[in-house]
Amino acid sequence: MKIKRVEHVAIAVDDIRASMAMLENVFGLEMEYEERIGDTELAMYPVGETYLELLRAAGPKSAVADWIERKGQSLFHLCFEVEDIDGALAELKDKGVQLIDEAPRIGHGGSRIAFINPESTGDILIELAELPAGH
Repeated sequence: MKIKRVEHVAIAVDDIRASMAMLENVFGLEMEYEERIGDTELAMYPVGETYLELLRAAGPKSAVADWIERKGQSLFHLCFEVEDIDGALAELKDKGVQLIDEAPRIGHGGSRIAFINPESTGDILIELAELPAGH
């Protein structure tokens, strides 16, 4: 599997607008885009070749809502950009790594994503993302 870069660092937040204002006013970051995927709202802030991704639960059954209830506002996951997500998942399965997503699904910015079970990664939630052509 070829990991190209840390694509983003996700942060679960209670109040996405307050967190956005902090990134913009304190650090001078500019938001690139916002979107809602299912029961999660997100805002992406580029920092060099990586993004900070703010995540807010838009519904009570959201994984973000569960995370914040258990751990509070905090780092949520790391996302690695890969060239070939299907190949990466096959390689991980061959290594006995437990996956949350056995097959890719659509994620941020139209990317194909999959999550690895934290039980296989030292209790760190890791996402793999294959970005659409041209990104």
